[in-house]
Amino acid sequence: MSSTGHHRGPTSGEGGSRASFGRRLIALIIDWAACLLITNGLISQLVDLSPAAFSFLPLGLLFLVHLVGVTLGGASFGHRLLGLQVVPMHGEWVTPLRSAVRAALLCLVIPPILVLSEDGRGLHDRVAGTRIVHV
Repeated sequence: MSSTGHHRGPTSGEGGSRASFGRRLIALIIDWAACLLITNGLISQLVDLSPAAFSFLPLGLLFLVHLVGVTLGGASFGHRLLGLQVVPMHGEWVTPLRSAVRAALLCLVIPPILVLSEDGRGLHDRVAGTRIVHV
């Protein structure tokens, strides 16, 4: 971490190698499973919500996990378990705005699996100006 408290991970010219699609997908599945477990095991015991409202809670939690994890530490829980890190294409750290854009697109599901370029980045990473590396 820098003296300002922001995570300084590898930038586009340094750091780990490009993370494989399979590894990124497994990290997302781990994050989703953790969000479901937290929602169904803990939050459902504490908060009484309608079934419709409750169905969106895991998605909201996934957004928060990625927003906070990527902004402050460069990774979500699933990324950490698999040795992955989200790094900016330019600059020293993934800003909160970039993390929010990335997390919002991630929650749409299609952008992470939509890989149209040779660099293997999902649409959510291309729009946010980030990439995932294996460290």
